[in-house]
Amino acid sequence: MKTARLLVVLMAIVFGLNIVACCGGDKTVQEKQTQVISQPTVGDQLQDLDKAYKNGSITKEEYEKLKQDIINKAAQTK
Repeated sequence: MKTARLLVVLMAIVFGLNIVACCGGDKTVQEKQTQVISQPTVGDQLQDLDKAYKNGSITKEEYEKLKQDIINKAAQTK
């Protein structure tokens, strides 16, 4: 009688483990990825503008206008 009871308990445990393994086994976790887009600083923009002017890519007038645009835009975001 003890053996039969032990056998029933073991079968119940095995059956329960099989149910858990079949139904709840896939617990994959998906990581949420965030992407940070960095904007160039005002200093970086002004340095790039200065390089463009010095290598002749833009005229003095374009340089002055773009420089003022960068400064004005920076002042608005504060």
